[in-house]
Amino acid sequence: MQLMIPDFSCAKILVVGDLMLDRYWHGPTSRISPEAPVPVVKIEESEERAGGAGNVAYNIAALNGTPSLVGLTGQDESAKILKNRLSHQGVNCHFVELAGCTTITKLRVLSRHQQLIRLDFEDGFLFDNGEHSESGEHLLQAYQSQLDAHDLIVFSDYQKGTLRDLPRLISLAKEQGKTVIIDPKGNDFSIYRGASMLTPNLSEFEAIVGYCENDEQLIEKAEQLCQTLQLDALLITRSEKGMTLIQADKQAVHLPTRARDVYDVTGGGDTVIATLAVSIAVGMNMVDATKLANLAASVVLGKVGTATVTVHELRTAMRQLSDIEQGIITEDRLIALVSDAKNHGEKVIMTNGCFDILHAGHVTYLEQAKSLGDRLIVAVNDDDSVKRIKGPERPVNTMNRRMQVLAGLSCVDWVVPFYEDTPTRLICNLSPSVLVKGGDNKVDNIPGGDCVKEQGGEVLVMESVDNCSTTGLIRSIRSADESVENKKEEE
Repeated sequence: MQLMIPDFSCAKILVVGDLMLDRYWHGPTSRISPEAPVPVVKIEESEERAGGAGNVAYNIAALNGTPSLVGLTGQDESAKILKNRLSHQGVNCHFVELAGCTTITKLRVLSRHQQLIRLDFEDGFLFDNGEHSESGEHLLQAYQSQLDAHDLIVFSDYQKGTLRDLPRLISLAKEQGKTVIIDPKGNDFSIYRGASMLTPNLSEFEAIVGYCENDEQLIEKAEQLCQTLQLDALLITRSEKGMTLIQADKQAVHLPTRARDVYDVTGGGDTVIATLAVSIAVGMNMVDATKLANLAASVVLGKVGTATVTVHELRTAMRQLSDIEQGIITEDRLIALVSDAKNHGEKVIMTNGCFDILHAGHVTYLEQAKSLGDRLIVAVNDDDSVKRIKGPERPVNTMNRRMQVLAGLSCVDWVVPFYEDTPTRLICNLSPSVLVKGGDNKVDNIPGGDCVKEQGGEVLVMESVDNCSTTGLIRSIRSADESVENKKEEE
């Protein structure tokens, strides 16, 4: 059964962890510096994004969840930028701002979608000398004030000092029956004891349990770690090998990687944990939640920099992986397919015609129609209606042959016949998002157009390709045949 994407809007997630501001400077490179063997980047564009725990919260908001965010910052411009951006993105920010501290900022310089260098500005919030010792209590107060109102807690640990009292924070959440998911770091996982789920990557996992020679050894060590730390589950992200989910007393689940092109791994783990959080918060089991998280990772790894994935992108990626029925379809079946496509947020385009002899004009027109949305329906006149419209010598090709040729075009998803002189009834039953016609048609006179507009759709007219028509082709063929016959008679 195909995995369904639920409504995440009721997922209330509290994210606690290390906050960072990610800056990106973009520009072309055309020469090497005379001062050192390094490229010279001419900065033409800059952008700022939330990193660390902020990116987790932003990912939750992008999936229509309701995130709140608690963490430490300085009292500086970076903190203001971070709070302003996250608030506008739908994140409820509850920052503990510390005077004399620097908000963690990472500057990346990129050229041609490649990262050339990263510059870090940070003092950290570890405070070994006792300075700002009250920050822990302030963070605890902010955390406790938000705990009751949220279904699930995510701890995003980058070892910058925000979560130095993590065992206490976990204990308070578990006392209230909250699910706790943690993105871990470092060589001491004992501080995560009692969490519902940890999401280490393979390197982080092997730093704790040692090198794993094969899948069997990985599963064995993961099960031991779950037992030792009293975890409900452990999700290990394994780069090109995908993900492995281990749950107590259940068989391990391996999921292959879905990423086709990896441009940047920045923030990939944040997307995984955010997708897990909203999925589990709305009642999905851990296996299905992990499948969605794996799919989300495949989308976000194809983007540059800390990035997010939306519900629409998830649905699109899911349907690209599934075997969707295409080609020549009956009307009843097509109604169901169109309804399913719309439920997945897809835009359905429809056009119609005789398409007697398919030519370059038809192909260009259909490609342009497909570019308007996600799915293209082509409705085809039956042979009798073509005769009534075009004359007794048409069609040249039967309806079945015409539909077979159209179904072979990559831009066409569904081909359906109709038997009336106009496709008005069919169009009203299918209710496409957009109805398109070419040539000199007028929008107000297109059959089925009123029905589409009444149901909230659009009706568009596109330009035809010059000097391309079936009638013209038939005339040229007949003219050529006559020339050949005349030549034979002369001989």
